[in-house]
Amino acid sequence: MDSKTFPADIFPWNENFQTGISVIDAQHRKLVELLNKLASHLAYGEEKPELNMIFNELTDYAQYHFKTEEGIWNKYLATDKLAVDHAGTHHSFVDEVIKLRGKQETFATEQMIEEIVVFLTHWLAFHILESDKHMAKIVLSVQLGLTLDEAKDKARKEMSGALRVLIETILSMYDTLSSRTLQLMREVAERQRAEDKLRLSRKVIDSTLEAIFITDQDGMIIDTNPSFCLDVQLEHAQIVGRDVRQLKPSLFSQDKSDEIWRTATESGHWAGETVGRDAGGEIEGAWLALSSIKDSHGVITHYVGVISSITHLVKRQQILEVEANHDALTGLPNRRLLQDRLDQAITHSDRAGRVMALCYLDLDGFKQINDTLGHDAGDDVLRLVAARLGKALRGEDTVVRLGGDEFVLLLGDLDSEESAVQFLNRLLKDISQPMSIFGNSAEVTASIGVTFYPRDQSAPEQLLKHADEAMLTAKREGKSRYHFYS
Repeated sequence: MDSKTFPADIFPWNENFQTGISVIDAQHRKLVELLNKLASHLAYGEEKPELNMIFNELTDYAQYHFKTEEGIWNKYLATDKLAVDHAGTHHSFVDEVIKLRGKQETFATEQMIEEIVVFLTHWLAFHILESDKHMAKIVLSVQLGLTLDEAKDKARKEMSGALRVLIETILSMYDTLSSRTLQLMREVAERQRAEDKLRLSRKVIDSTLEAIFITDQDGMIIDTNPSFCLDVQLEHAQIVGRDVRQLKPSLFSQDKSDEIWRTATESGHWAGETVGRDAGGEIEGAWLALSSIKDSHGVITHYVGVISSITHLVKRQQILEVEANHDALTGLPNRRLLQDRLDQAITHSDRAGRVMALCYLDLDGFKQINDTLGHDAGDDVLRLVAARLGKALRGEDTVVRLGGDEFVLLLGDLDSEESAVQFLNRLLKDISQPMSIFGNSAEVTASIGVTFYPRDQSAPEQLLKHADEAMLTAKREGKSRYHFYS
């Protein structure tokens, strides 16, 4: 069987594996490709000479990749312990691959395949996400002008918190999916080798936690396991004869359903993540593997689907994305999300021929509130100001908290620069209204610097710098006012 016809990857590439260093990312993709090639040949029972050739290819390319990596790390980290330890993991990987290859003669086939695949997928995912990404962050920071100690400290902080949870989540998912996908590939291979037989193990199906369904060639259910019945909250007799796409609309959304069934029909298998809403409107995520079954004449007679719930992973990822892109105190978009919103505003301005105002806002008198009433009172002031800004803006506008008492406003789709004047006057008035903070009266004003696009044709980073400069001018001119950059 040609490797290109294998229906699924044991190790699907994930954009989270990008390190930001193009040559390393390209080589990582090649390693993933070789790993999938080896896993597929193992699962499909290739002869030993073919497996040895692929093992050699993987080992040789890994050594070439490690040499490239170490050259980059050593250029910036020299004899640093991180680089030395990293090189040590490379040597241990090659030794382990050679040792696993030597066990082909003594291991039972299934046991040998399982050990090799689990080791390779886990090692590669962990090495890229945990180690290579860490090293790359240090190198990229040094390239930007940081000292080695500053770059290491910055990388350590970035590799903790939300990113740490994401890494652990992805590693856990790959541990589970690699063995599950391998099992599905074996099932497909067995069905292809015995095209006129469809033998499902009732005991395995009934006891598995995964929901399994079998349909006819039209997608009408002919059999399920108890987990599927529990999932749809219906008895087996109520399910048989019904269209699986209607029973599980969250799996077969309108934008994906045709692709899933077409791929399973043409290639024999479709596997991937699906996210939709169940009958109650709740987000439901699952890993679906759909396979087609053919008779001895090559005609599709049935489809078999295996559903593994990953709803908790989907929800966790959504939480991580919100935390990564929004300010924890005010809930406003943060500096990270500002770049994306600013790029969108510039694109819209270019396309529609409209004006965009970038406003850099800094509060006047905020430090005094912190000093006299305390930081909790200061936090309350920031939340109230954020609420006033959000209320004043239109739907197409964006307010971002950069940090401290600094905010950025994106006013898009303006007829002209003069259109911003009335808004800014009203905004200054709204912000200066007295506040009640823990029973104390407090007041702040704002100094605002403004630059207009497309009159200011600078890059996004420069636009922000120009607005900041204009804000400082507004402060020097007496505060509680705005100033246009020119």
